[in-house]
Amino acid sequence: MDPNDLSSLPEEISEEEEAAPSSAFDQSSIPPRPDPQNLREKYSPLDWAGYFDKEEDIKIPESNNVFHVYLAGSEGPVVFCLHGGGYSGLSFALTTRKIKERARVVAMDLRGHGKSSTDNDVDLSIDTLCNDVLAVLKAMYGDSPPAIILVGHSMGGSVAVHVAARKVVRSVAGLVVVDVVEGTALASLIHMQKILSNRMQHFPTIEKAIERSVRGGSLRNIESARLSIPSTLKFDDSKKCYTYRTPLEETESYWRGWYEGLSEKFLSCPVPKLLLLAGTDRLDRPLTIGQMQGKFQLVPVRGTGHAIQEDVPEEFAEYVLNFISHNRIGPNGVEIPGLSKWTKK
Repeated sequence: MDPNDLSSLPEEISEEEEAAPSSAFDQSSIPPRPDPQNLREKYSPLDWAGYFDKEEDIKIPESNNVFHVYLAGSEGPVVFCLHGGGYSGLSFALTTRKIKERARVVAMDLRGHGKSSTDNDVDLSIDTLCNDVLAVLKAMYGDSPPAIILVGHSMGGSVAVHVAARKVVRSVAGLVVVDVVEGTALASLIHMQKILSNRMQHFPTIEKAIERSVRGGSLRNIESARLSIPSTLKFDDSKKCYTYRTPLEETESYWRGWYEGLSEKFLSCPVPKLLLLAGTDRLDRPLTIGQMQGKFQLVPVRGTGHAIQEDVPEEFAEYVLNFISHNRIGPNGVEIPGLSKWTKK
């Protein structure tokens, strides 16, 4: 889980400072102030349609749950993307633009996030989240799903691992986990409430929220922030401003369940596995042993923050596509080498 730590920015120059006489300071040494119109354009929201092909609402039978998904691509296996806590399916928008050239992409808004709507949006227990994903897969593909590569970031990585470990969907052919390790995640939980309470809670405009996410360091790619941040917000009518769509601080009772036992469960999944990390010092003991035994592929991604798929989307897409190609995963499962044109470069 990433709380989108949006640290406060330096205050703008006050009116008194602007009106100060030239003798107070050397006006020539002050750079011109940015044009507010240019700033609005720089941080203006972008539409998902330039990245995904379509969006759909998946109604789950015999429930009030409706899950929003973004879809792209027409051939190859399905790269099923699960975002982190506080993010949305649009977290994978930029990387989808490249992945969809050789695979299909489904990016789901999890319960309590994005445009999804459920009977209990704050029930983010790992069992509930897993059941939601399985229900969406069932509703979309019935009893004959195509080959699926589960890709999960942070909290979504935990969900992907639990779904794969259940072995309910037999067509799951690969697992990609993004920047989450049990030991590090559990150790960080003690600080999460403080981080959440200290982050900026209200924004006068969507553009300001996008600006804060980039300048505060939670995202490093402005284009991705312009796509994904608006979907993480909602308008507060009482305060006449924007705030976070997902009240992560109300879900604390579920946090530990996301990560306890995650390393062993990850290693037990009977499919090819790829772990992408923003740092090299995050492996706990089970994963260190598992890596030495060749049970999964580890790739440290340099020069990126927690949201690897947003910060370096093309590089992320290459890792995913190379993983699919290396493991010969085709539309319906493992392909015989040389018979599937899409795996060729």
